[in-house]
Amino acid sequence: MSTRFAITYSIVLVASVALAAELAKHSYMPDAGYVPDAKTAIKIAVAVWEPVYGEKQIAKQKPYHANLTNGVWTVEGSYHGVGGVALAEISKEDARLLRVTHGK
Repeated sequence: MSTRFAITYSIVLVASVALAAELAKHSYMPDAGYVPDAKTAIKIAVAVWEPVYGEKQIAKQKPYHANLTNGVWTVEGSYHGVGGVALAEISKEDARLLRVTHGK
C-alpha cells in the first residue's frame, strides 16, 4: 500500500505544481484594453491590410475611420469613387481580429 500511495501522491504533487505554474503566468491587461483608442485600432488595421491588399491600395483609402461599438472597433478606409474599401473589426479588449474584408 505504501508504494501505491507514494506513486499516487507524487503524481498529484507534480500535477499540482504544473497547474500552479500555469496559473502563475503573468499577463497584463490594461483597464482600457489593448486597443484603447481609434488611433491604435487604425494602426492595427493598416498593419493587417497592407500585406493582404497591398500598401499602395491601402494608402489610396486614406483617411481611415474607426468607430467603437459594443467593444469592437470597426475600421474602414475612405471610398474615393473607384473600387471598394478595406474593413477590419478588432476587439478593444484583447486586439483579436474579428473580421477583415475589402468591399467592391
